[in-house]
Amino acid sequence: MDISKKKPFFPVNKQLYNYLLDNGRITKLPILYEDLLRYTDGFPLLDKNGDDTLWESVLYAEEVISEFNKGLTFVYSLLKTDGDMSFMNHLYVDRIDYCHFGNSKPFRIRIVNKFNDNYDYFYVKKTDASRVYGLELEYILSPNRINFYIDGQTLIEEHIPGIPGDKFMETYTKTPSFNKVRIAKEFVKFNERCFARLLGDMRSYNYVIDITPDFEDEQYRVRAIDFDQQCYEGRKNMYLPQFFKENSMVVEFCSDVMTPETVEQYRKEERVLIRRRYETAQHRFKKLINCLCNDKLSSKIKIEQLKEELEKYHKSSFNSCKNMGDILVLHLKLMLSIT
Repeated sequence: MDISKKKPFFPVNKQLYNYLLDNGRITKLPILYEDLLRYTDGFPLLDKNGDDTLWESVLYAEEVISEFNKGLTFVYSLLKTDGDMSFMNHLYVDRIDYCHFGNSKPFRIRIVNKFNDNYDYFYVKKTDASRVYGLELEYILSPNRINFYIDGQTLIEEHIPGIPGDKFMETYTKTPSFNKVRIAKEFVKFNERCFARLLGDMRSYNYVIDITPDFEDEQYRVRAIDFDQQCYEGRKNMYLPQFFKENSMVVEFCSDVMTPETVEQYRKEERVLIRRRYETAQHRFKKLINCLCNDKLSSKIKIEQLKEELEKYHKSSFNSCKNMGDILVLHLKLMLSIT
């Protein structure tokens, strides 16, 4: 299934900016995306097996590193302690990685605790309205919370821990502790969450598997890590992870261990949970959707195509929808039985 090769960046308009300001997402950052482009050299970053990760570790002049260490540890403190630096003096920037692959060309900052060598990451990216809407909808409608801040054309995001989906399929499915039934169940729920909120391009390397040991077994949660394709594509199936060839292994697991009745049960369970989250955060959700309905996130051709395909799926008219925001509102109402 072909997805749009190069999605354009959409600016944050005034209405969305005011929404973000009201909800504490706008702040002044000491280091911006453009500052990190001042690197002087770089080398490929390899994983533990010596394979190319598609990331490049970049190098900076000594005086620049000193400046970045103070600024980037403060940015990390914004994500973790609301800017309280009294807990951050023992942290330092260990590495800065840059990814040429992908739409957002992100920087990944590795922060290390010098007392115990524990490390964490966060990301610095170019601001894109599609991604911002995706992050906010993830915060409101999913079981996950994610922190991010914006300063002009710079977006910072906290790291989402977990095993990348493609690596999980390649390696973890062969371990003795792997539970095929539980990953199949979670994938069905993840598939439903993505479709309900129209988050596209959930190929296996755009989500991670969070593993939680249980008293008798393991629990899994699939979490999206890429939100660029929020309400952008025209084809309905682009919003259903089950149709990407990269996810074929886990789709086979679902076929092996589930009956159609079981799949419908889990889909229904997830729709009920999404509706409860919506009901809890209606005020915030409606303000966000009002921004989305007055924004341009896709082309007219894609909007018309998605309207046509969702009409066939829901057997209900989408003629009143003028943009992706209108489509998402009606789609959610039909999916979740919202009045």
